[in-house]
Amino acid sequence: MKLARAVGVFLVGVMLSAAAGAQQYLRIGTGGTGGTYYPIGVMIASVVSEPGKLIATAHASNGSLGNVIGVASGALESGFSQADVAAWAVSGTGIFKGRPSLPELRLIANLYPESLHVVVRKDAGIKTVADLRGRRVALDEPGSGTLINARQVLAAHGLGETDLRPEYIKPNQASDRFLAGTLDAFFLTSGTPAAAISELIASGVDIALLPIDGVPAERMRAESPFLQPGTIPDGTYRGVASTPTLNVGAQWITSEKVDADLIYRVTRALYSEPAQKALASGHPKGRLITLANAVRGAAIPFHPGALRYYREAGVLK
Repeated sequence: MKLARAVGVFLVGVMLSAAAGAQQYLRIGTGGTGGTYYPIGVMIASVVSEPGKLIATAHASNGSLGNVIGVASGALESGFSQADVAAWAVSGTGIFKGRPSLPELRLIANLYPESLHVVVRKDAGIKTVADLRGRRVALDEPGSGTLINARQVLAAHGLGETDLRPEYIKPNQASDRFLAGTLDAFFLTSGTPAAAISELIASGVDIALLPIDGVPAERMRAESPFLQPGTIPDGTYRGVASTPTLNVGAQWITSEKVDADLIYRVTRALYSEPAQKALASGHPKGRLITLANAVRGAAIPFHPGALRYYREAGVLK
């Protein structure tokens, strides 16, 4: 009996040791390939992966709303979300009012600011959001942060979806419709420069961006404090002048159920010197994914693993 017990203890120890060294996986829900979430997600997955220990992968998705639901359900270990969507999900307010909240969501890092874009054909005679009435406009797919913001922008200008000829398609599909001449405008909340817009211009289409400022912007900010005044600078997109808009933080979220040691390791890896160099050279918004920015504008509580790293790094107490 003693021998059997000893063998049993030994085998349990071996299994635990093997489990501790087993390959781990981290899925990162991003967005459509025409925005910024996806390319940033691919870069982050690359810099936090550990050969033989952790494989991180970026998954194209509908965007913020789809990602917070996916993380809360366990379909994703992590994902990107606008700060306002994450905050509403945890508190059961905003778009989550009247539906189950997702209090288990936790923050890994604040990444970079996203800008609200309203893209129009330059020759369409559309100068303001109010001019979108009766036009063919793409609002993005259900589950996207862009669709949420598009509804906010329209409401602040006294419009609803029934005032438009709406299309619920991704920005890269909207670009194809622009090229075909069957779409007048599309919304996109993304870091700049957004691939869908840059590629559209490179295809020979002249575009303009509509301003989001003044009283309508003030109305939006009163309802969502995570929206901040911003500008899409001149030269961000070829031939497009500086345009006032609103920005919202892009944040990397996870669930409290995800292993704390795993999140500690990926957070530490994200801010390592090699990772920072790779991010800074890989995308304009990658230069903003810094340790100093990581803890700014937190919309939800930090995951214990991330919190442990930030305390060690001296950016949080």
